[in-house]
Parts: sequence; C-alpha cells; structure tokens
Amino acid sequence: MKLLRRLIESRFWALTVKEIGQILRNKQLIFLLVFPPTIQLLIFGLALNPDVQNLKLGVVDYSNTPMSRELVSALTANGVFRVDRAPPNEQILGEQVRRGEIITGLVIPPTFNRDLKSDHPAEVQVLIDAVDANTAGIASGYAAQIINHFSQQLAPQNQAPIETQVTILYNPGLISSWFIVPGVLGLVLNLGSSLVSTSAIVREKDTGTLEQLLMTPAAAWEIILAKVVPLFVLLLGEVMLAVTVATLVFHVPFRGNFFLFMGFSGLYICVGIGIGFLLATVSRSQQQAILTSFFINLPLIQLSGAIAPIESMPRFFQILSLFNPLRHYVKVVRGVLLKGNGLEVLYPEAIALTAFAVALLAISTYKFRTQLS
Repeated sequence: MKLLRRLIESRFWALTVKEIGQILRNKQLIFLLVFPPTIQLLIFGLALNPDVQNLKLGVVDYSNTPMSRELVSALTANGVFRVDRAPPNEQILGEQVRRGEIITGLVIPPTFNRDLKSDHPAEVQVLIDAVDANTAGIASGYAAQIINHFSQQLAPQNQAPIETQVTILYNPGLISSWFIVPGVLGLVLNLGSSLVSTSAIVREKDTGTLEQLLMTPAAAWEIILAKVVPLFVLLLGEVMLAVTVATLVFHVPFRGNFFLFMGFSGLYICVGIGIGFLLATVSRSQQQAILTSFFINLPLIQLSGAIAPIESMPRFFQILSLFNPLRHYVKVVRGVLLKGNGLEVLYPEAIALTAFAVALLAISTYKFRTQLS
C-alpha cells in the first residue's frame, strides 16, 4: 500500500495521467490506432498474392545412388528449388521445416533404386511448409510435375512409376491469407508504434508544452517514461485488435502461447517507440516527421518478408534483412500463430528484438534528453 501510495503521489504518476488525458482527448490518434489497422488487414489479407522462386530444399537421400541424385538434380534444374540442407534423417528434416529453415523437404527411401528396377513402384516423400500457402501451392505443383516427368522418362526402360506422397504442413487448405495476414499484422504494428510515438513527441514541440515540461521539477527519465507507458498499453490493445480481426475474419489459427506472443509484441512495440522517438528528435514539425518516416518504414516493410518471401529476394537483400527488426517479428508472428512454436525455436528472434529494442530506446532517449537539457 505504501508503495502504491508513493507511486500515486510521484511526479511520474502525474505526468502519466497527463499523457493519458492528452491521448484520450486526441480523437485523431484513437482513430489512427483503430481504423487503419483494421482496414489494412482486410485489404492486404484479401488482395495480396506473392510469387516465389529459389525455394530452400532439404534432402534426405537414404538410397544415395546415381538414380536418386538424378531425381534431386531434376528438382533443382528449373530454379524453383535449391538444395540448402542434407540432414541425416527425416526427423531432423521435419524439425528444420518446423523451424522455418527450409520450405520443402524430400525423403528418398533406401529401396528407391531397387524398386525402380523391379515391378514395385518407387515412393518418395515430399514435406512442404504451408505457412505460406502460395509458396506451398507452387512447391507442391512443381514437385509433383517434375517427379512425374522424371518417372515418364524412365517408363521406356521400366513401367513402374514413382509414387509421390506430399504432406502439407501447418496450412493444409493452402489459404493465402494465412501467410499474408500475420505479415500485415507486423506491418501495422510497425507503422502504428513508430508514427504514434513520433506524433506524441512532435506535438509537444509544436504546441510548446515541451518547454513547459522542462520548467517542472520532473527528471528527464520521468518525462520520457510517462510518454512511453501509455503508448505501450495502447499499442498492446492494437495488437489484440489485429489478432481478433485475423482470427475472426480470416480464421487464422492461434496455435502458440498467447502470453509468449504478447511478450514478443511488447518487445517490438519498444522497437517501434524507439524508432518513433528517434524520428521525433531529428524532425522539427509533424509533417517533416511523417515524411521522414516513409524513408525508414518502407524499407523495413519491403525487407521484412511480410508481403513477399525473403527467399525470392537477391542474396544481398536477404543478408541485409537480418538487420531488420520487423523481419524477426514477422517470423515470430507466423511461428506462434501458425506453427505453435515456442521460445526454444524462437529464441534467436527474442535475442535480436531485445537487442534492437535496447539499442533504439537507448539512442532515442539519449537524444531526447539532450534536447530536454
């Protein structure tokens, strides 16, 4: 009770109440947090349909014969597939598909070559990560077509065809919106967190209230934290609204842990607020801040994999995207919602987002404190 009473009587609490009051009176800000995210999810989820190429292929070749290697060569000849991994067994292959390290897996049994020379049909198994329904559809169609063509080439010598067993994982209905909507959720949170936090700081500059805050006994960290906390809570509400739209309208499954998802979302909100504060410190007006944000947010979106798969990008941009916090958050959203991944799979993204959040908040806070002083 004493701690709660001291908090209520503190300067930080007074500043926080002031910020909450300003936000609630700002109908334009509430509108931006509710209406655009809903419309963007609906439009992008229904309209976008990306094309892909150069899909990562994992191969488990138990046969290890010239004929099995010819089958792998046939799959990679047209550029749709590229051999990326060669795990020792199908258990590791399935785990690599689950982690998103590869899109397609091929399992060639040890009896492959013997079956081709006998009257028994040779079987191969193809595993496809269908989180991206468009990618899965292309991969499934091309794999079946290439293997059937390979089988027909063998028909003059051997009438026993190759039978293909394709297993569609995580998105058996090949619904494109299940890939698009989680990506757009990350896009919406990126735009909302950065623009709203930028607007909150620049508005103080435009109205002259920032100078009034400097005349109060409040410390710089109290002023900054009082601005961050209300925005953080509002943006968490925006995440919950977006998830609700995704699950109710597009029937996107939520297979992972809700609290883990909200924890990652909180990390990315800190990243977005850090970006917004940094933009506010280098902008003199709200118009300049919004225009500057386009030079930051558009590259982040394009290199995130939210709209188009990263595998279809040139190699240079694939490497560059590793330094994009939105890429890591989009992977988290798809991993938690569609695959049910936990922290044991997503810990690299947790480390990356934490590093981005700490770095951006530290830099933006330092520059903001410099302006306050």
